Amino acid sequence: MNVRILILSVAMATTAGVVWAKLPPAPVDAAKEAEAKKKADDAAKKDADMLGKAQDRAAANYRKNKGIRGLPATAKAAPRK
Repeated sequence: MNVRILILSVAMATTAGVVWAKLPPAPVDAAKEAEAKKKADDAAKKDADMLGKAQDRAAANYRKNKGIRGLPATAKAAPRK
């Protein structure tokens, strides 16, 4: 019985070592990496633009429903002649 426990313990320890072994990273092509970076940058720019538009809509809705009048703090007044 003790021999069986010993054998199972060694087998489990060996299996755990194999499972947790770190594999070397796959080779990366520089062109593909640059393309992926460009796509990620474009997506981040698009997301930031969409966020800004959504925030503007939310602020306009708040102003409309709360009855706040006047220009928002970020808007510039037209120059007077």
